[in-house]
Order: sequence, then structure tokens, then C-alpha cells
Amino acid sequence: LLDAVTGLRVTDLCFVGDAFCRPIVDALDSDPARWSIDCLRAVSSSGMAWGAGNKERLLRHAPDALLIDFLNSSEASGMGRSLASRRSAPDSGRFKLGERAFVVDEALRPVAPGSEVVGRIAVRGRVPLGYYKDPERSAQVFPTIDGERCAVPGDYATVESDGTVRLLGRGSVSINTGGEKVYPDEVESCIKEIPHVVDALIVGIPDERFGERVVALVEYESGRPPPDATSISDHVGRRLARYKAPRAVCFVDTIGRGPNGKADYPAARRRALEMIQADGGRVQKEIR
Repeated sequence: LLDAVTGLRVTDLCFVGDAFCRPIVDALDSDPARWSIDCLRAVSSSGMAWGAGNKERLLRHAPDALLIDFLNSSEASGMGRSLASRRSAPDSGRFKLGERAFVVDEALRPVAPGSEVVGRIAVRGRVPLGYYKDPERSAQVFPTIDGERCAVPGDYATVESDGTVRLLGRGSVSINTGGEKVYPDEVESCIKEIPHVVDALIVGIPDERFGERVVALVEYESGRPPPDATSISDHVGRRLARYKAPRAVCFVDTIGRGPNGKADYPAARRRALEMIQADGGRVQKEIR
């Protein structure tokens, strides 16, 4: 890819979040004289999280590029976007809503900016007809709001006072621990801020006391000793909230994303549970 960008003087590049960006910037950092990608003017991503750290690393090699992080889903396009450049510092997880997008609470009422109410992102206008042969799910995801049919796929967010939204994650993978909801996206982004963390996934496993326990699967740079699990938990607790901090950390050789960068959360949950039960020395658990 970098040979093509350099040789053809590519101006526009599209990929899928950190799963693609991380190996690109790793290669550039390891051999900065080999490729010249300052021809890039627009780099866009959609489909998974694109962390601020990797955006900053890419901008060092392509200083004139505009980085466009699209927020979309299969059920709704135009949900929002986030822009970053050399003149505008990246802020992962914060998006400007699209023209047809808004945030609603559980009663499908608009969420007021700055209220800190957690809602779901909705898009009005041209939306899919529904799910094939699944009228019940279609009715849930494509409700009528104020007389207009909308798509509400289940992406949770809060609305900042300036009207931008802070993406929390998809409700289908949220974790209920002691009555509090934890959305994996924001915790994963927080962990990936830690130096030398390559990737991270957050899952919930059964817990007798809290219902579910927050567990992190962490891929660390090869050849480096992983950090103490408590330091990872403390980092999340300081940046977000204590109940969102993982109570177990499983260090893995690879997160195991698909070729398209997507994570398999059910498989990750099974993997975490097996590692904790086996406790083969790669798990640091029961963080107090």
C-alpha cells in the first residue's frame, strides 16, 4: 500500500480504523526514509474506532492530510463525522452529527445538549425498509418519531453542550455491572492511549456479585513485557469512572480481528472466560 501511495502519488486513501492505520504508521515510523506520503490530502475511515494516537502519528508523515472519521452503520448512513488535521488535534470518540441525525432517549425524545443523558443516535429520512422477515426487530430499529420514519441502530452517545456527540458504543455489546452500563468503545479507546498497547477489547463475563464483570483483552507490542494489570485499570478509573475499569486483564498475542477490522465480541468473551478459568499465567485478575 505504501509503495502504491508513494509511486502513484495517491491523494485519497480509505481504510478501516486502527486495525489498518496501526500497521501503516508502524511501518512508516520504522523506516521513515523509505516512503513519501506527503501527497495525501484526505484519509477516511469507517467501521471501527480510529484512535487519536494513531491519527497523530499519521499526520506526522502526511502533514497536509485531512483525516475524516465517519460514523455510520449498516442501518443508517450520515450519522456523523469527526475531522482532524495538523491544525485541529484529533479527539477520538467525539463526532459532529450529520444533517439528518439527532440523539433520542429511551422514550424517543431528543436529548438536550449538555444534559449528560445517555441516548441513541437516530437518523431520519431515507432509511432501510427493515430486516428481512423480522418485523419485530424492524419495528424496534426503525420507529416513527414525530411522524417521520427513522433508523435507531443502537449506538449510544451523550450530547455535549456544543452539540457534538461523545460516542459510547453499540448497546448490543454493553456490559451491565452492578446496575451500571459500560460501553466497550470508550474503555477500549482509553486503554489504547497507553503507550505500546496495540489493540484492546472490552467484554463482560458472569459475576455472582455484580451480574457482569468488566474484562479487558489487551494486545501489547511484541517483545515488550506487558504492564501491570492494575496500572491499566487505574488509568481507566482516572480517565472515565472506577466502575468502568477492568477487573481482569487478559494479555493476548493478537486480538484476532477479521480481515475487515471487525471484532467478534462473542468469541472474545468466550476467550476471556477460558483464560480466566485456566489462569495460565497470562491473566492478571481480581484487581481491587
